[in-house]
Amino acid sequence: DNFWEMGETGPCGPCSEIHYDMRTAEERSAVRGQDLVNADDPQVIEVWNLVFIQFNRLKNGELEPLPARHVDTGMGFERLVRAIQGKTSNYDTDVFQPMIQFIAERAGTAYGADEKTDIAMRVLSDHIRAVSFAVADGQLPSNNKAGYVIRRILRRAVRYAYTFLGFRTPFINELVPLLAKQFEGVFDELIQQQSFVQKVVLEEEVSFLRTLTTGIQRFENYIADHGVVDGHFAFELFDTYGFPIDLTGLLAREKGLHVDMDGFQRALQQQKERSRAATSIDTGDWVTVTEGDETDFVGYDNLEAPTQILKYRKVTAKGKHQYQLILSVTPFYAEGGGQVGDSGILISEVNEKVYITDTKKENGLIVHFVNELPPVLAGDFRAIVDKQRRLDSESNHSATHLLHAALRQVLGNHIDQKGSLVSPDILRFDVSHFAKITPEEQKQVEDIVNAKIRENIRLKEERQVPYKEAIDAGVRALFGEKYGDYVRIITFDDAFSKELCGGTHVRHTGEIGFFKIISESAVAAGVRRIEAITGSKAASVIREQFELVDKMRELMNSPKDFVSTVEKVLNENQELKKAIENHIREKSLQLKKELEAKVEQLDGVNFLSLIVDLPNTDAVKTLAYALKGGLENAFVVLGAD
Repeated sequence: DNFWEMGETGPCGPCSEIHYDMRTAEERSAVRGQDLVNADDPQVIEVWNLVFIQFNRLKNGELEPLPARHVDTGMGFERLVRAIQGKTSNYDTDVFQPMIQFIAERAGTAYGADEKTDIAMRVLSDHIRAVSFAVADGQLPSNNKAGYVIRRILRRAVRYAYTFLGFRTPFINELVPLLAKQFEGVFDELIQQQSFVQKVVLEEEVSFLRTLTTGIQRFENYIADHGVVDGHFAFELFDTYGFPIDLTGLLAREKGLHVDMDGFQRALQQQKERSRAATSIDTGDWVTVTEGDETDFVGYDNLEAPTQILKYRKVTAKGKHQYQLILSVTPFYAEGGGQVGDSGILISEVNEKVYITDTKKENGLIVHFVNELPPVLAGDFRAIVDKQRRLDSESNHSATHLLHAALRQVLGNHIDQKGSLVSPDILRFDVSHFAKITPEEQKQVEDIVNAKIRENIRLKEERQVPYKEAIDAGVRALFGEKYGDYVRIITFDDAFSKELCGGTHVRHTGEIGFFKIISESAVAAGVRRIEAITGSKAASVIREQFELVDKMRELMNSPKDFVSTVEKVLNENQELKKAIENHIREKSLQLKKELEAKVEQLDGVNFLSLIVDLPNTDAVKTLAYALKGGLENAFVVLGAD
């Protein structure tokens, strides 16, 4: 009768739970532990969970037996430690206490002295773990998706430190070295990236403390004009400025006011409904067309292949309908490792075409997106990838590997990938580096990459290599990527670039043609972003730049020394501007004296009346200079006649 499911649809099954009774013998004799299971008793806790995944719940509620069944098991490490050490709280164990005692010492308060400060210390010790591991795992704080979760967790810790522990300057980042040392030998990636993680946390702290200061100032300004804290204003602080609602309540209570929480909750609910409506996706159940469970991916070697439709389903988002297809065989690469998914066409036996707009992976399935279904779903088809789009993506992906190696060569071995995008049009590469990559360094990187392109290095591809064997051989793995027991190794010159990668690549580096960096910028603390182009796109940009220079030369009458000529024109223009300004200034000083002589005293007020030719802009400008230069406490009347 104990059943686990992840949502309205999806894998599910019966569940077995292991609970531990941590009460005293006297308490256990009074009430049986089994009567307190899942009854929210803080001392009768679940330490282990085993789900027997054997069904798939369909949209209509039916349970469909899964062809492959397994046990999904998860243990609560902190809870088990608590049971072993006989503590009443996870935070009293030696997993958390070193961190909590460090926080207590810096805050100047003892742990256990006050419930509010105790909770704040627990929040800090818990949240810094979540944030640090996530950042080391490649997830940076941001304003959307997973990055937004990380930002919210960290900001919650900053708020508790600010409100209950009195930290007005960045402090939480100082916990990173302590955490890294604690997990040395367990999670060494944190030790290796300690300075990077600490820098990211520090930047987020500085940013949010600034937000708190701004929010408090807005609150003070609002209170000066209102007697209560309106719910819509509280929500504006929360939603627009990231100001926590409980901190708004605390500030209000300090002034003997209250927050209109009903109004706040209404505004919050309205926003949630708008967000839910904007992201609502109605996904139908899979409909089987041809028996078969797995797709055979042949896209590394072929751009087209005979296939059949195994199943399809309808997806509705924002009122638009789309369909997803699972094929028996596919040459279409599914989005992954930063590379976008393939597009192309599906052709039936009677030459009916359906356009595949995108390809993604979902729960191990290669999913093809189409706007309409083929008239006849059963039968044989031919799947054909958009060749040029794929070749452009391959060119950018291989160039990304060369770029990564070149950056490490120029900037140092601390360079690690923190994100990438490989599309047919552009490649984007985020790396851990604390300083701007200078134009000279960019030039060195470009020269190295283009030299490797000219060498026309042949791709060395190794498939189905045991993961441990690959790592032991020194192949670079991107931390944060998910690798199976067997991996694929992509090598361009054993001594230069050798990485684990599941994407598609050129057969020889010469196919890339040319590599050009078009921008370098900061995207987060200690993370720089490089955008670059290759092949025909790079050639187009270079051609446009040459055409622009030629046009400029033509405008300058084709001088021999183009740069010197442009500099001369700019200097002459600057000198002429200064001469004009001096001329106007001299005229205005003269006019000022004339105007001062015409000022009349009317009832103790300086009064000046003039008739000005308004279309004469020079006259108006001169008059403006004159007024700016003096005539204090004067009323000036300008008449057109």
